Amino acid sequence: MEKKWYKKLSFKACIYIFLRIFVVICMIRQFYQGNLSNALLCILTLVLFSIPAFLEDKLNIELPDALEIIILLFIFSSEILGEINEFYIHFKNWDLILHTTNGFIMAGVGYSLVDLLNRNSSKISLSPLYTAIVSLCFSMTIGVLWEFFEYSADQFLGKDMQKDSIVTEIHSVTLNEKGKNEVVSIPIDSLLVNGEDWKEKYGGYLDIGLHDTMEDLFVNLIGALSFSLFGYFYSIGKDSRAKYFIPKRKTKKS
Repeated sequence: MEKKWYKKLSFKACIYIFLRIFVVICMIRQFYQGNLSNALLCILTLVLFSIPAFLEDKLNIELPDALEIIILLFIFSSEILGEINEFYIHFKNWDLILHTTNGFIMAGVGYSLVDLLNRNSSKISLSPLYTAIVSLCFSMTIGVLWEFFEYSADQFLGKDMQKDSIVTEIHSVTLNEKGKNEVVSIPIDSLLVNGEDWKEKYGGYLDIGLHDTMEDLFVNLIGALSFSLFGYFYSIGKDSRAKYFIPKRKTKKS
């Protein structure tokens, strides 16, 4: 007897179907509530879900299931959970988790670009260390470009993508009354903004996103460095776990 169709579905396919169904339900709900911006975000999410398959077809590569699942979950966690369901607000470290994941994914992409070049060119043979460094630098470059995007959105579109942090003390050379290059530390004991006591209500003043940006880049580095190490040991044949995250060129079927 033939196996039933649902027994033939891979784990990746099940994840893909579940996420798409959830996004469609969320989109219908947002339309029903009259929130068109979130409904459009759901449509964008469905489009982004198609990117892995699009890249596989256009670039003639095969994405490992583990990498593709991580990409799908990352998109879902960022757009649907993070933005629409406000996980960024309800869970303090949600943004940091996603930036760490993004650093890992982008390092995998950077590594793959060099690895595919190494494996498919007889004239180029880059060392494992060089490949790992490129992987790390590629991921950090993407992370920096994303922070540029967040800053631009905040400055020119009035957004708050760079989430603010509460500052309770100021350390500055500019406030040195003697004009010396010596740091002056000033605790914020009281603070009035438009007649409202922010010290009592919020605990201090806002740092306008600097801490958020640096935390994002730091955790991006952690994710990127993690994959770069995996990639390096994979290249020298001492660790095979990286193969679950490295795209390969499709082999021709006979």
